[in-house]
Amino acid sequence: MRLIFLGSPAFAVHPLEALVAAGHTIAAVITQPDRPAGRDRRLTPPPVKLAAERLGLPVLQPATLRDPDVVARLAALHPEAGIVAAYGEILRRNVLAIPPLGYLNVHPSLLPRHRGPTPVAGAILAGDQETGVSIMLLDPGMDSGPILAQSVVPLPPDARAGPLTDELFRLGARLLVETLAAYASGTLTPEPQDHSRATVTRMLKKEDGQIDWSLPAVQIERMTRAYDPWPGAYTQWRGQTLRLLRAAVRPEPPGAAPPGTLLGRGSEGGPLVATGQGALELLEVQPAGKRPMPGAAWLHGLQDASGRFDIHH
Repeated sequence: MRLIFLGSPAFAVHPLEALVAAGHTIAAVITQPDRPAGRDRRLTPPPVKLAAERLGLPVLQPATLRDPDVVARLAALHPEAGIVAAYGEILRRNVLAIPPLGYLNVHPSLLPRHRGPTPVAGAILAGDQETGVSIMLLDPGMDSGPILAQSVVPLPPDARAGPLTDELFRLGARLLVETLAAYASGTLTPEPQDHSRATVTRMLKKEDGQIDWSLPAVQIERMTRAYDPWPGAYTQWRGQTLRLLRAAVRPEPPGAAPPGTLLGRGSEGGPLVATGQGALELLEVQPAGKRPMPGAAWLHGLQDASGRFDIHH
């Protein structure tokens, strides 16, 4: 088939490579403009652009798809269908109308659960037992179009957002290739979503990672995994930022202590911290400007191991 592909981050490379391997013609790869990144703010191309260049595919990097000239350029490509994988802009009706078969979107959740931009973090934060990937047809709403196919996988209790997202897009790439063939041949009927069951995630902000110790330990532990690699889960100890990389929920020792209080050592030697419900052992931490280290080593380095982490509501 003759396709256009819209995607930007590293995990969107998996579906692009799968489509090329399956023999489809990619008329153009549409991705976000190069943006400043890193400490030196160097202009950095999106990973999908690098992959497209490696595969010898034409690349377009419009600032926005709202530009009529851009819409005209896409229409002139005469695609039979479009594929969207974490592109970074909601498509408007004039763009949606270009391919006769519409756009198939790879979404890393079991829609209608966890619509929106951060579905993997949403599933981890909610403590879901399973997750998966959906291939859906785009409509003008946010992730509200009919479902063509879904694949369900268990959500392990130690899953982290970064690696899990990558795994789901690998799974989604295989599902996309199968689904595209069946949909194009007319053997697959799109199933409308049950909108009454929809939940919606939102864009993450840096401050979402700030730990409120009055939350239950189980919720804070989920934050350490849902916010990896960004924005990270972090707290303040004596005015210095401390990132929490890995943590474990523990029973609270007898004798109530205010949330955020350092209670001593946990069963693996890491700092044990009081929370709103239960205690949390910090297994791996990263002090500001330093490398990640075991929680036990951080605790060992404290001259005075009494006190409280800052509480942020």
